[in-house]
Amino acid sequence: MAQTRYNEGVITVSHKGKDITTSVGSQMDDFMSTMDTRYTYQIGKIPAEHDVRPDLTSFVFYDTVSRWWLMLQFNNINDPFEGYTAGKFIKIPNL
Repeated sequence: MAQTRYNEGVITVSHKGKDITTSVGSQMDDFMSTMDTRYTYQIGKIPAEHDVRPDLTSFVFYDTVSRWWLMLQFNNINDPFEGYTAGKFIKIPNL
């Protein structure tokens, strides 16, 4: 299985009598909160053709579209339609 944010660091907890799968409270929380100290990065400017499309930038730097979330998390962007816009400078983690 590919390593993604959906299958790394998940735990099962009981909530109101039901088992819930979550990453909240797992080692993924620690990983995400310290990500900027774990990686070196380069600064890039989002080109017009990548406006609100972090998946395209992910493909350029990582040869896969599936790491788009890493750039958003690294740059504290919650919504690519608001925060991942052409002309903005972002940090691109070196993996």
